[in-house]
Amino acid sequence: MKAAFIETTGDPSAIHYGDLPQPTPQSGEVLVRVGSVAVNPIDLYIRAGMVPMTLPKPFVVGCDLAGTVEKIPEATGNLRSRFAVGDRVWGSNQGLLGRQGTFAEYAAVAEEWLYPTPEGVDDKTAAAVALVGITAHLGLFRDARLQAGEIVYVNGGTGGVGSMVVQMAKAVGARVITTVGSADKAKLCQQWGADCVLNYKTDDIPARVREFARGQGVNVWYETQREPDFLRTVDLMAQRGRIIVMAGRQAQPLFPVGPFYVKGLSLHGFAMFNATSTEQRRCAEDINRWLKSGQLKPLIGRVFPMSQAAAAHQLLEENTLGKAGTLHGKIVLTP
Repeated sequence: MKAAFIETTGDPSAIHYGDLPQPTPQSGEVLVRVGSVAVNPIDLYIRAGMVPMTLPKPFVVGCDLAGTVEKIPEATGNLRSRFAVGDRVWGSNQGLLGRQGTFAEYAAVAEEWLYPTPEGVDDKTAAAVALVGITAHLGLFRDARLQAGEIVYVNGGTGGVGSMVVQMAKAVGARVITTVGSADKAKLCQQWGADCVLNYKTDDIPARVREFARGQGVNVWYETQREPDFLRTVDLMAQRGRIIVMAGRQAQPLFPVGPFYVKGLSLHGFAMFNATSTEQRRCAEDINRWLKSGQLKPLIGRVFPMSQAAAAHQLLEENTLGKAGTLHGKIVLTP
């Protein structure tokens, strides 16, 4: 089979595209014929060696996938598959913690990390929603316990995770404040239902947030930036508000301990790949319902053939680490 893989960590040029043996699914796994995959920042960090993990050699890059069940091993004992050959599935959490990745024509994936693709949802959409959708859901609902009517603030409303936060928060009846850097991005957030869309280049963000919140503050602050400004965040929070952080591995920002505890705030940090399969499946159930109803629509910025995986990594790296501003939305690849 064709695959995008690395022999050693390095820059995007370390990614090779060529032939590897087709994987054989073991008990508890299914073989998926891959239809689409998506590129995430964690993929860059693992490929570059910035996040040390045990990697098979050669290592197929990539976390997300969507495709069709091609083969299921014979059941062992009382074990029976949740899927049948021909079922369409999507999932994430591959290429992590010793597991092989997804940028290949076929992937052997443990069933616990796979979910049925809703009817009417194509593979590109399912792959694009995978890691970012689960990440957004974990922060909003497992950790922040978001309720209808509460105010959510998220930086970067058209980013991978940010766009999911906006749409999921609206799906449960929350009020959403988000930031963007252009009029076109503002229109997208408004289409998704964001109640207050601010331009971080031109607007006085604290003043506008206070105006919208009418002095009551933000209930859930979903921080997607690598260098959070906790002085500003804590000042704008409501009593007993919840702050979510999930980016910025090297960040060491100032933290206003006094105002934080006086307001009774809580701070939740997490890495999506540390969530259990049960926790992630709960996320997937909501994601599937919202995909089917049209309440969740991932933004796809670019589509590449799998053979151009290195170029896709380069583009995301330029925008994630280099802040080039030449991409909004997910990068998706197809075999």
